[in-house]
Amino acid sequence: MSECSFFSPPVSVFDYSILIIFLIAMFTVSVGGYWSGVPDEDAGGRSLSDSGNSEKKQSDKNVSFTVFTVLIFVAVCCVMLVLLYFFYKYLVYVVIAIFCLASALALYNCLSALVTKITVGRCRFTFRTKVIEVRLLFLATFCIALAVIWAVFRNEERWVWILQNILGIAFCINFIKTLKMPNFKLCVLLLILLLIYDVFFVFITPFFTKNGQSIMIEVAAGPSSDEKTGGDILEVPADTPAPQEKLPVVIRVPRLMNSAQTQCTVMFSLLGFGDMIVPGLLIAYCRRFDVRIDSRIYFISCTLAYAVGMVIAFTVLILTKMGQPALLYLVPFTIITSTVIAWRRGEIKMFWKGSSYEVLESSRKPLLQDDEPPGVISE
Repeated sequence: MSECSFFSPPVSVFDYSILIIFLIAMFTVSVGGYWSGVPDEDAGGRSLSDSGNSEKKQSDKNVSFTVFTVLIFVAVCCVMLVLLYFFYKYLVYVVIAIFCLASALALYNCLSALVTKITVGRCRFTFRTKVIEVRLLFLATFCIALAVIWAVFRNEERWVWILQNILGIAFCINFIKTLKMPNFKLCVLLLILLLIYDVFFVFITPFFTKNGQSIMIEVAAGPSSDEKTGGDILEVPADTPAPQEKLPVVIRVPRLMNSAQTQCTVMFSLLGFGDMIVPGLLIAYCRRFDVRIDSRIYFISCTLAYAVGMVIAFTVLILTKMGQPALLYLVPFTIITSTVIAWRRGEIKMFWKGSSYEVLESSRKPLLQDDEPPGVISE
């Protein structure tokens, strides 16, 4: 009687791909948040959002949230996720097309801001009364080509994840620096609503789906994807399956740990764009508030709170071996930290109302002057 045994490499306790994702997330929210405050800093920190003459010049490039747009944004997220769950094989191509266009534009916006700082090579030509810089034309071609290459080779697992991450980082940075929250009140509203959305679709929806999987993980990793599992089960299909289309809305890094599955196929650790964009909007608001009061405490504190939240989220992920809604840890840490800092500094009212506080304070001054008793001359 003969025996046959298979070699199984020792399984590492820590997957270093998580460290890479952590560094990518920190880079994205830090750069996007800091960049958001650059226009206000150039304007001398006179205002926080769309008030004042300097902000009117930026109105075409930046978009501010309102209560209505926050509610619409969250509602659209819920509807899109449900539609993707039921009509994934059709809508995935729509999302891929949108990602190509949006990421190419975002990459151009990010790189053009750096290219225009270079004082050499400013060759220009006129086309239909419009002056075009040659270097920006080449840059636009490069960004479009990068998105097209990703679209063509998007199912090539060995290397195309690098392109997806580059495009995804540019998309998130551009989103964070462009969409501006006018006050802390709207930041809290948006983050709490999206926290409820994240927890519901990760932890609650498994009770309603037929296969017991959460809608969020099903959509993010793709139907019947091995990236949803902990990598402990190895299945060898009889035939080579066709490449499974996946939504390009996540940062993907190959797992750097030994297991039976990683020896045969490429497994990935994932982080959704929303886990960077949503807290990043609050970090960006803290950065602009710092510019207004000539400080750095809010931006640094909120960024560090984001880092602590990410570490805890990854720790829970390793211990439970289950996909975690990162916003469950990121939202409380960033909101509580920002609130405590504002309360300890005696700026909670100003921090909560943002630009509207500035408008109210400026409109109150002439009223106080009018209420002065007769015979008193204001200086």
